[in-house]
Amino acid sequence: MAQKNCWEVENCGLQPGGERVGELGVCPAAEPSDYDGINRGTHGGRFCWAITNTLCGGKPQGTFAQKLMTCLDCEFMKQVHEEEERNFVLSPKDAEA
Repeated sequence: MAQKNCWEVENCGLQPGGERVGELGVCPAAEPSDYDGINRGTHGGRFCWAITNTLCGGKPQGTFAQKLMTCLDCEFMKQVHEEEERNFVLSPKDAEA
């Protein structure tokens, strides 16, 4: 069963068809990718911290390494970690395993 994705929890409007797409474009976490299903999300919606240039805060956030410390304080990431428990996937390297 899929859990809520970042755009559903954060109500950012940056998913396909979202109300802010015309302003900022679709967030890379909401676009089809190899990360579909990671942490039971759609596309990268529950793996957003690992996706380059997600649009948190309305601007591109950089690479996994550049934004990880900020993401570790994110309530959404903490929620996913709690929901996934031992199955939680943190990094792109873990996703390949």
